[in-house]
Amino acid sequence: MRKVVILSLVLLIGGFLSAQEAKSGKKLPSVNIKTLEGETYNTRNISNDGKPIIISFWALWCKPCKKELDAYNENLEDWQDETGVKVIAVSIDDARSTAKVLPFVNGKGWDFDVLLDPNGDFKRALSVNMVPHTFILDGDGNIVYQHTSYYEGLEDEIFDLVVKVAKGEDISGKH
Repeated sequence: MRKVVILSLVLLIGGFLSAQEAKSGKKLPSVNIKTLEGETYNTRNISNDGKPIIISFWALWCKPCKKELDAYNENLEDWQDETGVKVIAVSIDDARSTAKVLPFVNGKGWDFDVLLDPNGDFKRALSVNMVPHTFILDGDGNIVYQHTSYYEGLEDEIFDLVVKVAKGEDISGKH
């Protein structure tokens, strides 16, 4: 009996460690979400011609999310000039609130793509439990970094990581 318990623990711990390693470097799941215009959009189509991508999950009710996205938008032109990075904001607002997302985004004048995940399918597929939750993808579409929460100045840290990703550097130890 004792051997069975020990073997089970070893397998459980091994499985947990390999699952943690698999989180970094994995591809985005294929999930149907919506564009701001209400069109179906499959997440497997997220790409950027071999350049990095920032995906930020957010919601209308989340003040730190809006601050983060404002900071990204403020820096976007310089970031794109330097690295070619694409920013995609994914709203997790539910079906009742999604009608308010387009007017809000238009009022903000954000210059990046905004997608809607009203059913939470994409969020669940990526194990997003709180917002803001930011992912960095490398030029091959692999998730190489993720972070939850936002504080002023974090956008600079995120961009430093994007620069490294754009140069092909490994940032997997930066979690």
